[in-house]
Formats: sequence, C-alpha cells, structure tokens
Amino acid sequence: MSDTQKQIPIQPVDKPIICSPYTEPDYFWFYDKATGKATKTKGRRQAGYWYKTEQFGTKEKSLFTDLDPEENFDDLPLINLLREDVRRWRESDYRGATNVTKELLKWWTNPDRSRRLFFCQCEAVETMIYLAEMRIPGRTSKTGFKKFALSDENLQRLLKGQRPQPEGEVELDRFDGKTKKVNPFQNLATANFFPTLVDLPWDADLLPLRRMGCKMATGSGKTVVMAMLISWAFCNRAVNPNSTEFPNAVLICCPNLTVKERLQVLRPDNPDNYFAAFDLVPVNLRPHLHKGKVLVENWHCFGHESEHKEGDKSYAVVNKGPETPETLARRVLGDLYDHLPIMVLNDEGHHCWRPAPPDKQVENVDTSRKGKKRVDVTDDDPKEFKEEENEARIWLQGLDWINNCMGKDKRGIAYCFDLSATPFYIKGSGFSEGQPFSWLVSDFGLVDAIESGIVKIPRLPVIDDQEKKDEVGRPDPKYFRLWKHINQSLQPSEKFGSGKPKPEPCYREAEGALKQLAGQWHEKYRLIEEANPNQEKVPPVLIVVCDNTEIADYFYRKISGESESDVVTLEDVEDVENEEAEEEEESTSKKGKPKKQTVYGESAILPEFANNPKRKYTIRIDVKMLKDAESEDPTKTKQKAAEDLRRVVATVGKRGEPGEHIRCVVSVAMLTEGWDANNVTHILGVRAFGSQLLCEQVVGRGLRRMNYHPEPDEDGKLLLPAEYVDVYGIPFSVIPYKGRAQDQAAPEDKPKNRIWAMPDREELEIRFPIVEGYIPKLTKGLLRCKFDDIETLNIDPKVEPTATYLRPAAGYVDSHQNEKVPFEYVQQDREGYYAQTHFQSILFQITQKLVDDFQSPTAPNTDKTSRVMRLQSRHQLFPQIFTFVEQFARSKVEYNGANPKELGLQKYLTQAVAKLRRAIYPDEHSGEPPLVPILNSYRPVGSTSGVDFTTTRPVVSSSKSHINAVVIDSGFEKDEWEKKAVDVMESPAAASLVLNYARNDHLGLVVRYEYLDLEYSYSPDFIVRLANDLFLLLEIKGYERDKAKNDAKHEAARRWVSAVNNLGDFGRWEFRPCYDLELLLPLLGELVGQQVPVTSLKSEDDLF
Repeated sequence: MSDTQKQIPIQPVDKPIICSPYTEPDYFWFYDKATGKATKTKGRRQAGYWYKTEQFGTKEKSLFTDLDPEENFDDLPLINLLREDVRRWRESDYRGATNVTKELLKWWTNPDRSRRLFFCQCEAVETMIYLAEMRIPGRTSKTGFKKFALSDENLQRLLKGQRPQPEGEVELDRFDGKTKKVNPFQNLATANFFPTLVDLPWDADLLPLRRMGCKMATGSGKTVVMAMLISWAFCNRAVNPNSTEFPNAVLICCPNLTVKERLQVLRPDNPDNYFAAFDLVPVNLRPHLHKGKVLVENWHCFGHESEHKEGDKSYAVVNKGPETPETLARRVLGDLYDHLPIMVLNDEGHHCWRPAPPDKQVENVDTSRKGKKRVDVTDDDPKEFKEEENEARIWLQGLDWINNCMGKDKRGIAYCFDLSATPFYIKGSGFSEGQPFSWLVSDFGLVDAIESGIVKIPRLPVIDDQEKKDEVGRPDPKYFRLWKHINQSLQPSEKFGSGKPKPEPCYREAEGALKQLAGQWHEKYRLIEEANPNQEKVPPVLIVVCDNTEIADYFYRKISGESESDVVTLEDVEDVENEEAEEEEESTSKKGKPKKQTVYGESAILPEFANNPKRKYTIRIDVKMLKDAESEDPTKTKQKAAEDLRRVVATVGKRGEPGEHIRCVVSVAMLTEGWDANNVTHILGVRAFGSQLLCEQVVGRGLRRMNYHPEPDEDGKLLLPAEYVDVYGIPFSVIPYKGRAQDQAAPEDKPKNRIWAMPDREELEIRFPIVEGYIPKLTKGLLRCKFDDIETLNIDPKVEPTATYLRPAAGYVDSHQNEKVPFEYVQQDREGYYAQTHFQSILFQITQKLVDDFQSPTAPNTDKTSRVMRLQSRHQLFPQIFTFVEQFARSKVEYNGANPKELGLQKYLTQAVAKLRRAIYPDEHSGEPPLVPILNSYRPVGSTSGVDFTTTRPVVSSSKSHINAVVIDSGFEKDEWEKKAVDVMESPAAASLVLNYARNDHLGLVVRYEYLDLEYSYSPDFIVRLANDLFLLLEIKGYERDKAKNDAKHEAARRWVSAVNNLGDFGRWEFRPCYDLELLLPLLGELVGQQVPVTSLKSEDDLF
C-alpha cells in the first residue's frame, strides 16, 4: 500500500464513477473493513443506511462491512423486497397497469428519449405507482405473478401500521454482489421499529396518513419525480374521471419560500413547467394535465389562524371560533377542497415527522464509544431543535387535519409521497437519532449517486506532514478530522465553559486548512479568469460551514476584510472636550448607544474574497434572518434585508442574478434547502460531525454538478464525466471519493466550455416551430398515400416465424363508434401458419389497425382531429386504406425469397402499419386541406437565442452561427463526420450556399416517430439556412446500424417538413440526409439551384 493510500480510514478510488445514471446500477465499491481498500464489485448495493446508536433493520451483520469503528451499516428490508417485485413488474412491461400508466412508464424509460431520465427517478416513480395502483387497491392478481417478495398479507399489516411477519426465504442481492436467501422480517433488530406504509397519529380516532417515502440524494432530480407523479395521477384521472384512486388535485408542501418559488415549475400552467421542459408526457396525453390542479405551499400555511383574523387582516370584533380540520382544509386548499381526496407531495419530507409517543421515547446514547466522551462532538443547540420540532408539529398536524376533514370514514389525502435526501429522525425527536422513517419504499442515496455520476465527487486530503495516528493505528490527516484536531490542540482557557472553542483560537488552528483550500480555490479561479471566450466564466465558490454564530462571524471578518467601528460625530468630540465638566452619568445618558459603520479592509486569506462598498464577494448567511425571509411572514422585522439576503443566497452562480459574483459563503450548521448552486468547488467544515448522516447533510448541497452529457468509457459504457468538490474537515467514512495531495494540481478542474447565443450575432438567429403532432383535416373521407416517401420494408428470411402471429377476424366493423376487432394471437410453426393463413387476411389486419389508429381517441391527434375522424364512416375509410395496403405489399416490401405471409410476423406487421400511418395524408387534390402541425402550447416557437450551457466535450468555433461554437462528441465516428460538416459549411466554398446554421444541441427541435409500436424522439443534426432562404434539416449519416429504424426517422422528418410548410409561418423547409461529406456541397448547391463539384476532404486545404 502506498503512503498516499495509508492516510485515512477508507482509501480513495481512482474512478469513483462506475455505473451509468440511466440504467440500474450494476457495480458498486465494496470496502474491506481491515484495510479500507475498495473493490469494484458486480451487482447492486442493498438499500440501507449507516447507524451510530441503534440498529433498526435485520441482524444479518455478516452481509455488511464495518468501515468505521464508530458506525455500522444496516439494511432496509422493505425497500429490498420492493426492488425485487418492481424489477420483475418492469420486465413484464408493467403488466396489469392501466393503458395510460403503461404508456407513461414506457415513455419515461425509453432509451431513445432526447432528454433521458435517471434510473433512480424512474425507479422511485415505478415503486410508488406499483404500490398505489397495483398492490394497495388489491390488483395484485392483474400482475400475473403468483409469488411476491412482499406478500399481500404483510402488505396489509404495513397498511395498518402493524409489524410484518416472517414469511419464508427470499433471494436477494447481497452487499458483496452475490445472492443469498434471507427471511427479511425475521430478524428485525428492535421491537419498536419496523417498516410501515402509514404514519399513525397518537389519537386513535384520527385516520392514519398513508405515506410513502423516497430517499434520493440531493441533485438526483426529486422535482422531476414529483412532476412524473402528477402526470400519472392527472392523466389517469382524465381518462377515468369517476375514479378517486387517481387524484386530480395535488398539494405540494415545502420547507421555505425559496423552494416554493422553484416548485412553481410543477404547475402545468407555468410557462417554464417541467412537464414540457423534460418532455414528461406524450402528446396525446398532454391536454389531460390541465384537468387537474396543483397548489404549492410553504409549511407555514398550516399554522392555525387567529379567531379574530379574516384574510390578511385582524379585527377585535371578529370571533370565528377555533379552527377545525374542515375550516383549515378549506383555508389552505381553496379550490382543491372540492377535489378531495388529494395527493400530497412533501418536498424535503424529513422536516415532517411525528415525535415518538411518550411511552416509547428513547434516550439517544452514543454506544460506539462505550461511554467515553468524544472531543469532536458537541451538543445540539436546544433552541435550534425547538424550531425543528415546531416546524414538524405544524406541518404534520396540518396534513392530519386535511386527511380527517371529511369525517371518520373518508380520507382527505389519498397518498402522501415524501422526497428527501436524508429521511431520518433527529436527536430529540423521541426516536433514536438517525433512525430512518418507517415508510421508506425507495432508496438511492449519496453513495449510489456518486457511483452513478449524478453528483460531484468529494475530493479529500490524503497527505499530511504531521503523520498523526488515529485510534486504530491508521494515519489520520489533520485536515480530514479538523474539528477533532482543533479541540485537542486548544488549552482549557481557549474554550468556553461548555467546552466549545473560542472563535480566535479556533480560527488559529483552522487557518492552515482554510488557506490551503483557498489556494486550491484560487487555482480554479485563475483557470476560469484565463479561460477563452468559449469557456465558462462563473466564479467557483468556497463554502465554510461553522459550528456557531460567533465562530462564523470571526471567520467572515477574516475572509471578507469587513469589520465594524463606532461612528464618531462632532457631537461625540464635544462630549469628550466637556467630559471634565459633566457628570459621567449625564454623559452616558446623553450619548446613548453608539452608531456602527462597516469598514472594508484587506482579506486575511485572498484579495479576491475582500468585500468593498460596491460589491460583496463573500457573504455570511445569517440563519435567523434567512429563516425570517423564508417564512414569508410580513410581520417579521428587517424583512427587506432578510429578503435581499435570501435572493443573493438563492441565486449564487446564476448569471445576471444578485448572487452571480459570490465567491465565498460562510454559514452556520448547514445550507438551507433550496440551495441549488452548481458552482461549489470547495467546502471547509469547522464544526462537529457526529455521524455520517450529518456529513452527508452538510456536504450534499454542494455536490450539484454542472454537466449532464454522458461520454463513453473504454468499454463503450455511457458515463457522466467526473466533476469534483474539494472537502476539508468533513470526515466521510463511507463515501467513495478521490484523493488529492496538498501540492497536487487538478487538471480536471479546467473550465468547461460554454456554449451560448452571442448577442452581437442576433441577425443569425434561427426560429423554428416546436411540433407536438399533426392535424389531418378530413371532411370528405378522401385520402392519399405518398408511396415515394415510404422506405422499403425488408423481410429477413433468417428470422424464425415462431413468435406471436396476429390472426384477425375476417372483414371489418361498420360502425360510427370506435370499436376494435379482437385480435387473436396464435403461435404456430412455419408450415402450419402458411397453410392456415390467407395473405389477404394479413392485409385486412394491417388495414384494420390503421383505421383504428385514425379513429382512436388516444391516437396522437388533437381532440378536434379525433372528432373529425370519428365522423368519417369506417366503410368509407377502410376500402381506401386497404388499397394503399395492397399497393404497399406489392411495391414496398422486399421479401428476399421468403414466403409473403412472413409479413404477418408481428415484427414486420407493426413496421408496415407505422410506415403507412406516416405516409397517409388528406387528398389535397380532392379538395382536402393539407396536414398541419400541432404546436406546443407552452413553447410554440423555438430559437437559437435561448442556448446557454456548459460542456466538457470538445468544441469548434463558428462564424456563421448565432451560437458561439459547435460541440463535437469525441469518441464517436459520426461526430468526426459532424465536425467535417461544420468545416464544409464554414468554408469559402459554401459562402454562396450557406447563410447561417446551428447545431441542434439544446435547441429542442425534436421529431417524434414510431417504430415497432413504440414512440421515440429524433433530433436532426443541423438546421441550415441556405442562400435562397430555404431551411434545411440536415442529418449526417455514416454507417447505418439499424436501417429500418433510420427509415422511420427519415419518414417522420419528411412528415414534419411537409406539415410545417403547409402551415406557412416559418418559411420553407426541406429534409435531407447526407451519407458522404464529399457530396455535402453538391447537395446544398442542388437545393439552392447551383451546380457545385464534388470536393475532396482529405485535408483542410481542400476547403480553405
């Protein structure tokens, strides 16, 4: 073991990121408890947590490792069981769920999404939907499974708040990647703690709150998860309006005003809503979002209203009586009251907890040290705990009252879903400190998030000159357990009576760590200052987290250079001159309290941190003032100053906002929820850290990453590139991290490339429609089919026709209703199938499916289109479409010597339906209006002007684009082609052909298409504006790995172009793929009307 590896309890790993964020984790870092070395282990880590005082899961200790002698790992058995059941349900294509739920889940998990969702987001939603839609309502049998890891019997116990019973062995993944049969509920460690799915009130007459919690690391996308749950509830309710199982009203509760403001994106009527931004709802379901209501409220709204208050005013003569559950519910919910039962989403739900009943409260004793006092742990602030307890009491009582506002037998809250990074009880709650909430159903914590690259990687110090040893004989760098070393270094006179360090000696002992970390910050800052115009310019941020207000204030004054002095006036001078002639008592009474003024001096750390009268680069978060601002209570004092501070804190790292220029933040305890700055690069902890939970709470809010574009590793696996934050004084013992020596440079910290629309190139802006669907305005039932646009369907004779075949009933249904012919799936061998199937019945099947699609209310059309289609007589549509199907089978199917009846194989039949569906249009020559697009109701027009993002990928500068540079994805053959395409369009040879262009990266121009009955999104590579004002969707193609799928993309692009041209509001458009870059100039010349010779691309000299 090298000297570097010997420095701290667990050893750094070279590459902490080992899993794709888009798929279930398949590896994890396993630490050997004797050496602290990490081993990359196949499999998925069990759901669990680190406990210090008491174990709450199973006693299967042999499955886990004890990395820190002061903490131990325990599992969460309910979550591990649900993972098994949900994984199997996922693999069955969500069997038994409603059609809407299936469509949404497949939409979210589609790997071809233009903006892919994290696996942890999808799993959290899958789990809650699985319970709420399948298991809790009693639809278990519809899943088609006989056995479940979580049995129905134990599920019912959990719903009653009863202890689950042992139910036999279940095979689960072990912590070390192997599998083992366990009886998950047999060895629960304590009698007082066990998993449940309800939060039981102390009052037995109150209905219990049905509650499910998801543990998700900060930065893993909890807001998107909430949007997904709202989509599931609203879309299902719209299709089944009489069902109360799917709420059409949602109350979102949050801890403060900053979070409340940010969660407005969960309202479907918000122009910046997440449903559109993350493409969470298919086009055909999107109108359903507006049939539900979303209310976002701060927990303070649950505070009981005075009997003398009406609205925002108080009257002495008004006496309404005390609030009741019904009056509180009506006041808080407003219009949502008429939609009970509602769904509740608790953002940062760890603030919403119920104290343990008096007869079950436990003492919080640190059993890890056998009674020995720890010098690195201090008592919690009792005032701070009282505030936490008051918040939890008001929040949860408000939910209890809403849940019981309709009487004893009717729930006001159908489901309460919690989302939190740290869903654990705090010290003083009556439960053991660090005990997890019993209703957790999903777990993706900080360790998982680091291994999947979803958050930044902590980088810890691994070399220290002092060579201090810890209790177990391993080297312990001074800057790793900084608070412990501070306490051990101080004399008794340098501590208060409580044992806490005084500010001045505390700073003295921490100054070396602060200056060293600040030096690394300055290295990062210098790189950004020297960055080229195509790179990011937002300054990095150093966070200093202090133990108490006195220490924070001292550190702030040293870092910022600010101090206070008395204001000396002429009156004060006269007082001094007359001092001998006046009585001291009279003088003191006359002068009163002296006024203070801020003095700006030099920073003791770095000049870049020094504040001046015009700008503050260092801020101190005044916790009390910030809480006043976050409460949204106008009666609080100094509200304007508090609000100004809140705005600065909330906008750190955001261009054009009050917090843009902040470089250092000094805080007490930890940063509040709502902090979402992604430019934190350094964190210093100058406080006690009594548990790994506290370490995670403090550092977690500084781990939001900047770049979310995956890159392939050496095995071709798509991983997010590593981003780092240097951490001193926060003693992680269980988190994968990267080591950094004191004098070690960090080349990976070089500034990211910034891609943005340049204001001085406004004339190069490109605008385009955001197309969500199409409207064929049929009025006479007359159609035509563009056979020239249909790519050939190839029948592969090597494919065995042993899969499911579709054998339809003969003929078609003549009805104005949307009736469907039942399809019988029959599996037959080759010859039997040929003998029993008529080729015409296959053509009838294709025709019937197309007619159904045209007239289905769930087809991707607007309601108006659906009504128009259903007005057409099916006996009018069927013969026209059947003629198209016959011609398609004759001229557009290449059978390659196979029996033509192979077309009935489901694989080919679905492709045929998709190809024809895209090619059938209203017959314009027969007087029908053309196909026109349906534009996105939230964002109908896209533009290059909104582009602004950062990337670690290489870029090439542009001169003909509104956007400063073009991103090139290194590692892919196609991307080398795209770089050459940029060279061609920027070349003098293209001067008379290309006016301007834009790479379709972060633009939002998406073409939707269907392939094998699944809906996908496709983004053409470039938008090119040619010299004749024609807009070209340009696709650069190299080797075609899946020709059939590419054909579907291209057909969809041509359909998009045709509809946009028919609309006529965005100029003329064309689509072309380019398979040979040497033919790109001739292709552009053809569209402009010029003859351009083929150009060699063997060297840049051929172009420039």
